[in-house]
Amino acid sequence: MAEAYIVDAVRTAGGRRNGRLAGWHPNDLGGAILSAAVARSGIDPAAVDDVIMGCVSQAGEQGLHIGRNSVLASTLPQSVPAVSIDRQCGSSQQAIHFAAQAVMSGTQDVVIASGVESMTRVPMGVTALPGTGARPFSDAVLGRFGVPTFSQFHGAEMIAKKHGFSREQLDAYALETHRRAAAATERGDFADEILALDVALETGRESHRVDEGIRFDASAEGLGSLKTLVEGGAITAGNASQVCDGSSAVTIVSEQALKDHGLTPLARIVNLTVTAGDPVIMLEEPLFATDRALQRAGLSIGDIDLYEVNEAFAPVPMAWLNHVGADPDRLNVNGGAIALGHPLGASGTKLMATLVHALRKRGKRYGLQTMCEGGGIANVTIIEAL
Repeated sequence: MAEAYIVDAVRTAGGRRNGRLAGWHPNDLGGAILSAAVARSGIDPAAVDDVIMGCVSQAGEQGLHIGRNSVLASTLPQSVPAVSIDRQCGSSQQAIHFAAQAVMSGTQDVVIASGVESMTRVPMGVTALPGTGARPFSDAVLGRFGVPTFSQFHGAEMIAKKHGFSREQLDAYALETHRRAAAATERGDFADEILALDVALETGRESHRVDEGIRFDASAEGLGSLKTLVEGGAITAGNASQVCDGSSAVTIVSEQALKDHGLTPLARIVNLTVTAGDPVIMLEEPLFATDRALQRAGLSIGDIDLYEVNEAFAPVPMAWLNHVGADPDRLNVNGGAIALGHPLGASGTKLMATLVHALRKRGKRYGLQTMCEGGGIANVTIIEAL
């Protein structure tokens, strides 16, 4: 089978809800990252065969085909097509999979996998038409699983209870991710992956290049003072991912495109896996998807140098570590979504940007990324840094 290569991986710095990126229309946020993707790789924009853009809340300003509208807001010519996809939180990781599959099949040579989400301007849950009585789940579906609805928050509590994690353990994990994100920022480890954006503030215009959600002064006391989301539970706003605005992109090409355009590969796609399981506990599927991905790749967890496991809620990566027998020192080494934010449809390519650059900066070889997704689905992507 033909190989697929990553030649660029870029993301914006995360913006908090109503924060520094709130003034950016999602079309422009997506357009900026697409423009950066072609500029950074040096490829002719007209050579892009397709854009695959993940976005979860495809309504309002993110409606009517956010992928195409982002192309029109970018420096890419109007001849470049696009498609908008939704695999919930894994939307842009799935965009990577679709892009790589197109390249591996030989049907396309240059594809940009991308994602965008303005959770400020298009709040989470808006596609369920709140206030209208719209019901995303039918009685037949709910009856099959014996639940009144499906909830990621309930799923997170279920995982914490099932795996025996206390509130204090979840908070300790959250504190560590803030410390890692702060240290990575101060070391300049994100510099190669972040596209600085111009933002208008009351004090004037500034360049946004630092993830806004990092609590540089995070403390155990501060995290411990937060209320749990449900009485007697363990999940709080402090040990869950932050609402975030942002966009990201990964440019994936064939071996022929490397030669034709004089491109330098950053990484090679090794394995693409997606699985599905229990939609009630919902967020546990990365554990089992990772088992399958490693088996298919002929690798063990010991072969993987770095892992990015999306921190939707602290018990997810904690349970993943225990299940696969992974080394905590290799997990989310520059922090995760608890500190850096989780811009839903943009998180898949965001995490890949961090993984690619972290592997190369540290001189490591294999990286694995996985993401829990609504409905009990999980994507796993394994790459080899070059």
